Amino acid sequence: MLSADVLRQVRRLHLRARRLVQTLLGGEYHSAFKGAGLSFEEVREYQPGDDVRTIDWNVTARVGQPFIKRFVEERELTMLLVVDVSASTRFGTGPLTKRTAAAELAALLALCAASNNDRVGLIAFTSEVERFVPPNKGPRHVLRVLRDVLAFEPTKPGTDLAAALDYVTKVQRRRAVVFVLSDFMGTGYERAFRRAARKHDLVAVRTTDPREAAWPAAGLVRVRDAETGEQFVVDTSDASVRERFAREAAERAASFTKVARGSQADVIEVGTDGGHFEALLGFFRRRDRRRRR
Repeated sequence: MLSADVLRQVRRLHLRARRLVQTLLGGEYHSAFKGAGLSFEEVREYQPGDDVRTIDWNVTARVGQPFIKRFVEERELTMLLVVDVSASTRFGTGPLTKRTAAAELAALLALCAASNNDRVGLIAFTSEVERFVPPNKGPRHVLRVLRDVLAFEPTKPGTDLAAALDYVTKVQRRRAVVFVLSDFMGTGYERAFRRAARKHDLVAVRTTDPREAAWPAAGLVRVRDAETGEQFVVDTSDASVRERFAREAAERAASFTKVARGSQADVIEVGTDGGHFEALLGFFRRRDRRRRR
């Protein structure tokens, strides 16, 4: 059973996300993602300006005047939200934690899918896949996805992104739009990432916090690894320590970017500052422009 506070959070997130989808994001999502193909709808009389390649010559010969075949896009897609719920995603020095930012983005994406009659599913993972909600439709199903992405309590603290991506390729046989929402702090996921990107339309949503890229000079600081529990003291007044930390963070980010680009996967960068809505909107518009080229 969910607590009253969690239920209020789910309802509040649902209402806020629904307003954003109804006013703007739903149409942008529709433009950004193609349907599964084309299906025949009707034959109608040719009108000036119609593409002559669509003329139905059999009907034209039978009735003595030109008619064309009209096709419509098969809109139904399958979206799979793969959400990192490991302990490292609970970190955040802005208004949000990384997990909260990912949850709000996942809510927006789920409602975008629902508003376009697409199926949506969820995989929540840590060092293993801890929750799988098969893709489906309907308002009750979307509410279940929102509830799980916001309130699910994992049993493991660690992260195994490779295991989660391999699970995607195993359970999702048909091509789908797969959003992977993670801080991508782990290693060893590169081959699994490429395999998933070959099979699906993969979008990597990387959640970050400024303190993961640079430390201020704050003297001696006790820090704890959220996933291993290891504690140690860091002298942040030492410039070489701060420089090494920043260099390692930059190398980690560069490695992620190289894998994503090499796999031709799209990337959305999301911080804990609350600008994730703008990041998602910008992504939809970039996708739409690319489609129209």
